[in-house]
Amino acid sequence: MTLTRLAPRVETAFASRRYCEPDASQARVLMRKQMAMSANARRCLTIVLAAGEGVRMRSARPKALHELAGRSMLAHTLSAVLEVADDVAVVVGPDRKDVAAEALKAAPGAKIAVQRERRGTADAVLAAREQIARGYDDVLVVYADIPLIKGATLAAMRSELARGARVVALGFRPADPTGYGRLVECDGRLIAIREHKDASVEERASALCNAGPIAFSGAEALSLLEAVTPDNAQKEYYLTDIVEIANARGFIARSLTADEKEVMGVNDRAQLAAAEAALQDRLRRRAMAEGATLVAPETVTLSFDARIGRDVLIEPNVVIGRGVTIEDGAVIRAFSHLEGARVASGASVGPFARLRPGADIAANAKIGNFVEIKQAAIEPGAKVNHLSYIGDARVGAGANIGAGTITCNYDGFSKHKTDIGAGAFIGSNTALVAPVTIGEGAYVGSGSVITKPVDADALAVARGRQEARAGWAKAFRAKHKKG
Repeated sequence: MTLTRLAPRVETAFASRRYCEPDASQARVLMRKQMAMSANARRCLTIVLAAGEGVRMRSARPKALHELAGRSMLAHTLSAVLEVADDVAVVVGPDRKDVAAEALKAAPGAKIAVQRERRGTADAVLAAREQIARGYDDVLVVYADIPLIKGATLAAMRSELARGARVVALGFRPADPTGYGRLVECDGRLIAIREHKDASVEERASALCNAGPIAFSGAEALSLLEAVTPDNAQKEYYLTDIVEIANARGFIARSLTADEKEVMGVNDRAQLAAAEAALQDRLRRRAMAEGATLVAPETVTLSFDARIGRDVLIEPNVVIGRGVTIEDGAVIRAFSHLEGARVASGASVGPFARLRPGADIAANAKIGNFVEIKQAAIEPGAKVNHLSYIGDARVGAGANIGAGTITCNYDGFSKHKTDIGAGAFIGSNTALVAPVTIGEGAYVGSGSVITKPVDADALAVARGRQEARAGWAKAFRAKHKKG
C-alpha cells in the first residue's frame, strides 16, 4: 500500500558509463554503499513492502509484479535497494509465492516475511520483526509500488541517520498536494506526518507531502514500531506515527525532499502507463547522454537492460526488448523490433525487421526490411535484405540471402539447423529444408527447395522444369468465349 496519492512522477537520471545499463551496475552499487556508510561501517536493513494486491489494477497479477520497461516494479525497487542495503527483507501477502519468488530472483539473499492481515503499514513492517531484531544501525522502509526510487536518495536518507537523526522521512512538493499526506515541520525539524484525511486545515495548507519511504535508527526500531496505535480515521497502524513517537521521546526527526517524478506511486493501470512513460524518458535520455542518436526519442521503447553504444543511430518507432546489445556505430532503422539480440558495430537492421532471441548480427552485416532472424548467427558482411526468415542457422561472412528465402527449421517436433557458408549466394524465393548445409561460395538458383547438402562453389537448382506451349492461351480464351 502506498502512502502517496494517485499521481504520476519520476526523475531523469543518467550514469556516465559506456552503455545504457541496468540501474544496479556493480560500480554504482559500490558507490552508493560508500555514500551510505559512515566511517564506522553502519549496517543497514531495508524492508520492502510488497504485500498489496492492487485491487485498482483489476488484475489477477499482484501489483508488485506488474512490469515497467521489461522488469517488475518489485525488481526495480530492489535494484535501488541493493545499492545501499546490507540485508533486505521483503514483506509479501499470504499465499503469494509468486511475489516471494520474484523477490528472490531480483535479490537472492533477501529474507521473505509475510503480513497475514492487512492492518496498516507499521504492522506490515513488523512482519519483518525477526530481521529487525538482529540489530542494525539503520532501517529503511520502501514500497514496491514506488519503483522509480533511486539508490542515491536512499543513501542520502542513511546519511541523515549517520548525522544524528533517529527518523528520516522522504517528502516531495507536488503541483497539487490535494489527497497527499503532509510532512509537518517546525524550526527545521519534522514533528509529524499526517494522512490527508487526518490533517487539520492548517496542515493541509503545507505543500510538503509524504512520499512514503522512511528511515529510522535500528536501535529504536522495534520500540518505535510497537508504540504505534490505530488511533486514526482508518483504524490502521500507520508507520508514519513513529515521527510523533520519536519526538515525544526527545529524538530528532528530519525530512529530505525528492523530485516529485522520482517518487511516483503506482496504484492503477493509468499510473502504470504514466510510470512507463516516465521511465522510458529516463532510459532514452541516458542512451543519448552516452552517445546514441534517437531521431524521434518519444517513439522509441527501451528495456531496462538495453546496452547501447556510441554513435548508434535509432530511427523512429523502434522497440528494443530485454537482453539487447547494440554496439558502436550500428543502425536500427524505423519500425524494427529487437529482443534478446546482439547487433555488432557497423551493422544495419531494418526498416521493419524483427530480431528474436538468439539473433547475433556481426559487424557490417545487413538485415533489411521485413526480415526475421531467430537463434541465428549472421556473420560479418552478410546480407539478408528482403522478406526473409532465417532461424536456427548460420549465415557465413559475405553471404547473400535473396528475397523471400526461408530456412525450414521446424518439422513439427524438433528444430534443425541450416549452415550457409561464407560467400554463398542464395537466390530469391528459396526454401532451405533443415538440416542442410550450403558450402562456401555455392550458388542456389531462385525458387529452389533445397533438401540435400550443396558443395562449396557448386550450383544447386531444385525446381520444376519450365514448359511453354505456343498458342495455348489464345485457344483457351477462344474456347471460353464460345461458351
